[in-house]
Amino acid sequence: MIMSRIQAAPEEVQGNLTDRLLAGLPAEAVLVDSDVTVSYANDMASFCPSGVPAVVVLPRTVEEVQHVMRVATELRVPVVPQGARTGLSGAANASEGCIVLSLTRMDRILEINPVDRIAVVEPGVVNAALSRAVDEHGLYYPPDPSSWETCTIGGNIGTASGGLCCVKYGVTAEYVLGLDVVLADGRLMSTGRRTAKGVAGYDLTRLIVGSEGSLGIVVRAVLALKPRPPQQLVLAAEFASAAAACDAVCRIMTGGHVPSLLELMDRTTVKAVNDLAHMGLPETTEALLLAAFDTPDPAADLAAVGALCEAAGATQVVPADDATESEMLLQARRLSLTALEAVKGTTMIDDVCVPRSRLGEMLEGIERIAEKYQLTIGVCAHAGDGNTHPTVCFDARDPDESRRARESFDEIMALGLRLGGTITGEHGVGVLKKEWLAREIGPVGVEMQRAIKQVFDPLGILNPGKLF
Repeated sequence: MIMSRIQAAPEEVQGNLTDRLLAGLPAEAVLVDSDVTVSYANDMASFCPSGVPAVVVLPRTVEEVQHVMRVATELRVPVVPQGARTGLSGAANASEGCIVLSLTRMDRILEINPVDRIAVVEPGVVNAALSRAVDEHGLYYPPDPSSWETCTIGGNIGTASGGLCCVKYGVTAEYVLGLDVVLADGRLMSTGRRTAKGVAGYDLTRLIVGSEGSLGIVVRAVLALKPRPPQQLVLAAEFASAAAACDAVCRIMTGGHVPSLLELMDRTTVKAVNDLAHMGLPETTEALLLAAFDTPDPAADLAAVGALCEAAGATQVVPADDATESEMLLQARRLSLTALEAVKGTTMIDDVCVPRSRLGEMLEGIERIAEKYQLTIGVCAHAGDGNTHPTVCFDARDPDESRRARESFDEIMALGLRLGGTITGEHGVGVLKKEWLAREIGPVGVEMQRAIKQVFDPLGILNPGKLF
């Protein structure tokens, strides 16, 4: 119903769109050259349809975003907000004839407050740039997606992204205290707070986080910061089976340990990273578990966790000697998805999250699915969260292999739901998992979410066709 209101804009409306936008925007902020605008059509997800945008707008101010939304509302033109387009669900894919609203030029860090431990930023600020800026003040912004050198805070908020440190520090949603949001009709709404505590009214901030640009355009964020922790040290443990590695994860968590990260790479992923970067990781292992601590005495914590890994059947446990060696191991983990893409040229990256106690069953099930469809499926995981990234490697030029890839992807999501998990731990729903969202939350859940969407966006112009 929402889509039908905006699908067929009259030709005179489309012809008038650029002129109306230029009335409130500098010329360099409005891109209409089709050779340029087509490059904004997709994020990094496979199997996600996209349209051709009518125009791409790159605002620098809140007022310019408001102008875009007023024009879009008046002309009934869909708007697709974008950041760095590092997403993996198609949430930033263009709709046919839409305005792509790229927020990458709104990239100012407006405030860093060491007393209140907050940062105020615009949506185009790159995650790593914020991390480095607050580090100069002895502070720490924990959420660190693998794409942290390129992904933006606005995109992180839109998809409620996670990262390597979530096992100790949590995900993006836990660090967003307040937002300035431009609504579909151009009004500016402020949510949340700058204070350490606050429970006034409905929590609209949490509602916006993870909404994938379907409820409003985030133009400013108040983010919580933590004191900078000590330099972490990393331990690598090799296992003869993924089940043994998952047993070690359970022992670590049951033992009350709080690692700053707990990551798993299966044999396929380790080999792919070695092939890409020649990092000398042990390819004889079936599973490589990385554990890190940023405590005052990380060596003692690593020793305790190392003993638990050995009790679970680790064939070798190697603690890093220093920060440089630790960073090398983390870099290997961050390269996992890029390395797996190089195996066949195309990947479908899942992010099914299951209870930690079912992690071993999840990995065993993925292995069976790979055998069934005769595909290479590498798994890297935020093991401490139970958040797996099964990555289906395939040749997109081969129709049969592409079909098998899509079917295996769906079976992995079904497996995750059977194990009491969720279809997405941090990548979002976008286009890729729309039908699976409905299966997970049920018809009443879908009805309520659509009702919320109707309140915020009655014309259905904000990122149409995403989520549901």
